[in-house]
Amino acid sequence: MPPYDFQAFSRSHIAVLAACLAALVLLAFLRRVNESLAVRAERVLGFLLLLIWPLTVLAYWHTGILSLGNALPLHYCDIAGIAAGLALLTRRQTACEVVYYLGLAGTLQGLLTPNLKADFPDPRFLVFFLLHGGVVVTALHVVTSMGRAPRPGALRRMLAFTLGYAALTGLINTALGTNYAFLCRKPEQASLMDHLGPWPWYIGSLVLLAFVLYSLLHLPFHLARRKAAPDGDAAA
Repeated sequence: MPPYDFQAFSRSHIAVLAACLAALVLLAFLRRVNESLAVRAERVLGFLLLLIWPLTVLAYWHTGILSLGNALPLHYCDIAGIAAGLALLTRRQTACEVVYYLGLAGTLQGLLTPNLKADFPDPRFLVFFLLHGGVVVTALHVVTSMGRAPRPGALRRMLAFTLGYAALTGLINTALGTNYAFLCRKPEQASLMDHLGPWPWYIGSLVLLAFVLYSLLHLPFHLARRKAAPDGDAAA
């Protein structure tokens, strides 16, 4: 086995998970004690997340694996990464909602069960975990320390956004012969998709799973609005 083959929950993987937790705590701490410094830290992370695509292309080119199938930022986590960068740099509510739902419903799965072969210090390892770790940290940070809770109707908008994204990505896959969003075949590494049936049925399972996960992510904020509403009712 090559010396840098990645193994889930190896020392390098656990170190990444610990670093993500430390980053989340640090950002929350800075928000409480020095908002100006917190904003600077958020901007640094935001710029890094927006640089992930070109850095990933460079890493793939450097390691000789750059192809049409990995050169475009069309995976679910790529979209979450772009939204995360925009959320941290602009504070736009829509970007905050996109990274919250996509980041915790999907990218968190990638962080815990990475579709990755290269271990540290391979550049592919670095860009993979900068993207996935940065997205998950941002998804939690925007709704906690930054106070950007999903608005009423966010669940419906995110379901429509996800279906539209999947349809467009499916058309691109058909035209280019690629497998973005794993719509044509499952990841090589073990993942939740392994339990969702064969192709193409697992795509329907993914849509249903997205609805369930988005609903669970939306529920705390919906209940909080209902509790705060004078008549005990609030929009979804």
